[in-house]
Amino acid sequence: MNRNELEHLFNKRGFDDFRWIDPRTIVVAQWVRMKCLFGCGDYGRNAACPPNLPSIPECESFIHEYGQAAIFHFPVKVDKPEDRHALMRGIERKLLDLEREVFFAGHRKAFLLALDSCSFCEACPGRRAACKEPRAARPTSDALGIDVFAAVRSVGYPIEVLSDYSQTMNRYAFLLID
Repeated sequence: MNRNELEHLFNKRGFDDFRWIDPRTIVVAQWVRMKCLFGCGDYGRNAACPPNLPSIPECESFIHEYGQAAIFHFPVKVDKPEDRHALMRGIERKLLDLEREVFFAGHRKAFLLALDSCSFCEACPGRRAACKEPRAARPTSDALGIDVFAAVRSVGYPIEVLSDYSQTMNRYAFLLID
């Protein structure tokens, strides 16, 4: 399946706001993981988040093995930060269906990097080996050390640090394809 056919598939699934990026140009950095460690409440509590993920060099090697990636953009506005999880969960399920369809279309390495930390289960066991949704749980791009700001800006997407939740969040999912 070529890029035009993939784009048709994305559109058919309702994903119209996406751009292509060469994964080998994506910056993967240790400082991003440090932001997880010292800034995210899911660190160590979520089976799809650090420290349950490979090292940054392993993540970089993994990402750079791919020939192309689509970045999907989702502008989101919520009243409270925790409200985003329910909204993201629905989008994640649809993106996982897309990943599966891309896989069955001949892209055996298709792999989704999630929009938001996994929230499929009410209570996460916190360890990958005990994950109740191992086929659905996916790490976020920042959990793998991707400098999301640099990646999305390189393809012309908006992203800013927000000062309050009345502002629109620009959320991004990456679909790695080869």
